[in-house]
Amino acid sequence: MTLQVTDLRVYYRTLAGDVRALDGVTFDLADGEIMGLAGESGCGKSTLGNSLVRIDGRMKYVAGTVRLDGLELPIADMDRMDEFRFKDISIIPQYAMSALNPTRKIGRMVADLLESRGVRFGEMRTELERRLLLVGLTEAVLDRYPIELSGGMKQRMVMVLSTLLNPSLLIADEITSALDVTSQRAVAETLVEFRARGFVKGMIVITHDVSILYQVADTLTIMYAGKLAEKAPTSVIMQKALHPYTDLLISSLPEVGVRFDERRLSGIPGTPPSLLNPPPGCRFRDRCPLAFEKCAEEPPFVEVAPDHSVACWKVA
Repeated sequence: MTLQVTDLRVYYRTLAGDVRALDGVTFDLADGEIMGLAGESGCGKSTLGNSLVRIDGRMKYVAGTVRLDGLELPIADMDRMDEFRFKDISIIPQYAMSALNPTRKIGRMVADLLESRGVRFGEMRTELERRLLLVGLTEAVLDRYPIELSGGMKQRMVMVLSTLLNPSLLIADEITSALDVTSQRAVAETLVEFRARGFVKGMIVITHDVSILYQVADTLTIMYAGKLAEKAPTSVIMQKALHPYTDLLISSLPEVGVRFDERRLSGIPGTPPSLLNPPPGCRFRDRCPLAFEKCAEEPPFVEVAPDHSVACWKVA
């Protein structure tokens, strides 16, 4: 396995108490797998991605282990994680277009990143230019400031930066949310190309837009209120989701050719629970159309079919 996450718990400290943003998450990511991670805002998607690379100092590591290529990562220690960032595990952060230093030229930023990892810029220049061409950029961007690049160009530049040292795992967090439809498609295709060319072994693509994941992901993982609800191959999730939340999430997507006056989109009634003091049992039960007495107990996240895991008493 490229990645093995076991019972990972990461909270945020607040004046009101700990927000249990990630509360016991377990999953595997195989070599070559692109896993899509979806769910409503605030469900813990970005927290999961950030906790694996440990770039947010507000996080409070509580429990769990993360193994990458057989080696346990020191995710409880931000300083010790520094030796793994960008070389073994890398991230295209949310709002990546704002991640570039506006006061420095692109080439200088690339050189600084490489030198911080013990790699000389001159040694990587040829490969850097090759990868820029791959995403539709020229070496001329290295002499430009970020403000001189369009949003799509900055996004592609960050993608090149994040994968330049061939990390084993790449985390892509909401990388299409601020782009037009044409740019979204180009970015999605580039992610698949990076995997095909061996720039990364495995990938986690985080977004609330399931339609993007349908284009690029081999498997889909659905999160709800800090926990995993379902994980299965993308085609299985889209055609035969088993968890009630996943089913409602998929059914809320618009279909090509269906007119609004013929069928209205259905939403999911209610709101997710507060993660300051989450309710016992299944966290979706107050919104679930299938809830019954057993849902007062927390359902385990178990495999119910080959490569298909669900946390629901109606299925388990």
